[in-house]
Amino acid sequence: MTHQAISSTQAPAAIGPYSQAVRAGDTVYLSGQIGLEPESGQLALGFEAQVLQVLRNLQAVVEASGGSLAQIVKLNIYLTDLGKFALVNELMQTFFTAPFPARATLGVASLPRGAEVEIDAVLVLE
Repeated sequence: MTHQAISSTQAPAAIGPYSQAVRAGDTVYLSGQIGLEPESGQLALGFEAQVLQVLRNLQAVVEASGGSLAQIVKLNIYLTDLGKFALVNELMQTFFTAPFPARATLGVASLPRGAEVEIDAVLVLE
């Protein structure tokens, strides 16, 4: 099976040797997004702003793959403060509706560029 790199100028460029997403068959694997604003390359200020920017970045890459957020089947969320778990749940509901994707949330010591949240995803195109 061949695979194809996917990218969007509406999301930040990769900050290392990886693709924003890779499609293999009908499955798209999205790399982790942090709250970098694509225009400036700067991290959004504040936790809530970072979460919303992460979700917008994921949405841009999903749309570049020809899909929609409704087709995401799995999310992994990495938080530097698990005390903000409830706020993440609240903000996610502005982007996702039932049936919600499967999900894991992990507490981590640190993230690239001092980010407070990172999310990666798996999308299945129909």
